[in-house]
Amino acid sequence: MLPNNIAQMIDHTLLKPDATKEQIKALCEDAKEYEFASVCVNPVWVEAAAAFLNGTDVKVCTVIGFPLGASTSDVKAFETKDAIEKGAQEVDMVINIGALKSRDLDLVEKDIQAVTAAAKDKALVKVIIETCLLTDDEKQIACEISKQAGADFVKTSTGFSTGGATEQDVALMRKTVGSQMGVKASGGVRSQEDAVNMINSGATRIGTSSGAKILEGN
Repeated sequence: MLPNNIAQMIDHTLLKPDATKEQIKALCEDAKEYEFASVCVNPVWVEAAAAFLNGTDVKVCTVIGFPLGASTSDVKAFETKDAIEKGAQEVDMVINIGALKSRDLDLVEKDIQAVTAAAKDKALVKVIIETCLLTDDEKQIACEISKQAGADFVKTSTGFSTGGATEQDVALMRKTVGSQMGVKASGGVRSQEDAVNMINSGATRIGTSSGAKILEGN
């Protein structure tokens, strides 16, 4: 059963590289109509989305170091500051996956801290750990480091790698971070059933391009 506030749990998402300004406008119109939590767009569209959503409660979310997470920490920090200046109120950053795999955990933490420092008191930070590329142990480590680095959410996936959100990963992430952080399920959440399963597993935010279908039960 869908929670009453399901619309406020959805980040209405369009991150395709060929997205046009008209499609971004349509995304924002949908978000206003359904009163979604945010629209999630690539950095180049932040300013336009902020203008389209001016005067509404819908937030502008963007992605940082996306989709590979392989930008340097300085670049991620600059990208965050630039996005906030242009109107972003939430940022979803991709961790340095290679550093995590190499067990360079200091670098993983400093990378996240670069973004949380740049966003401090200005934007909410979600950390994309790209679960499909990680072992369960690595997923837990990534969540623990995200928490230590001052992030607000951990997020399953970019939707651009080898897999998306699973109920098992969401449950593991929720167990690891406890009740203090949000958990965002993103990647492959396309139906009402998918959304309910993710929420029941511990997700407090859903990243999807199928928000209208989810609300309408399709």
